Amino acid sequence: MATTTGEPTPSVVRRAEGSFAKIGWTTVFRWVLGVLFITAAISKVANPTVFLGDLFAYRLPLPEVLLRATVIVLPWLELLCGLLLFANLWSDAVSVIVLGLCLVFLVCTGQAWARGLDISCGCLNLSAFGINAQSPLLSLLESARVAFLRNLLLTACAGYLVRQALDTAEQRAAKNS
Repeated sequence: MATTTGEPTPSVVRRAEGSFAKIGWTTVFRWVLGVLFITAAISKVANPTVFLGDLFAYRLPLPEVLLRATVIVLPWLELLCGLLLFANLWSDAVSVIVLGLCLVFLVCTGQAWARGLDISCGCLNLSAFGINAQSPLLSLLESARVAFLRNLLLTACAGYLVRQALDTAEQRAAKNS
């Protein structure tokens, strides 16, 4: 419904605001993290050699066998976590795992940025989705600096989900006592 001036009636506005309130930040953050983790996993599964090269570019003091194991395990862990978050299955436990992963990603991208490494972060190989790999925008989005800032936001989202899960658990425990 709209008024004669074309503006929505107050009841329509209240319903629209109420529908976002029903979704809430927890759901939005779950969906955002879920989609990003699914996207990151698909790009890594599609290009494991590129992902391994990205890991080597970080010049981390880790054995090669650990980096190769990461190439095999991490994409599938990201895919599982992304799907579970998006579907809201075991989301409290998955939120803790995602927070841990985000913290590791934050440290890795932060040290790369601090050391001035001009590398692709390896997080989201968007060329796997047909985006031109030579694009200046793609180079910027995959830079260590932008990856660090993105991971900072994702870590905050994951931290929010964990905090919400803890609050909910405390409320349930208080209700049951």
